[in-house]
Amino acid sequence: MKYSESLKKHRDFQRVYSHKISYANKYLVMYIMENHMDRNRLGISVSKKVGNSIVRHRLTRLIRESYRIQEERFRCGYDIVVIARAGSKGKGYREIESALLHLGHLHEIIDQG
Repeated sequence: MKYSESLKKHRDFQRVYSHKISYANKYLVMYIMENHMDRNRLGISVSKKVGNSIVRHRLTRLIRESYRIQEERFRCGYDIVVIARAGSKGKGYREIESALLHLGHLHEIIDQG
């Protein structure tokens, strides 16, 4: 991810959640918050309700890769937290990427073009 970093600290996730700006679809929930930096910070959360560790890590990789491929389309300056829902279990790359882009459009953080 050339324009982005990862969110890792619990307090960073909590700060994004506390702004309560979120949209959801069948597979993902996305929270955003402006961070006043020249890059985005991406955090990914997959709970144990979604599946075992193999399923959770696979979804994490799919979400991260979907974001990395489409990264140029996202506007800079946001902390983004993506939460996988139970419906995302067993879905492929295309469904996850489509869900991620859909939420980016709802938040209006994707540049048209």
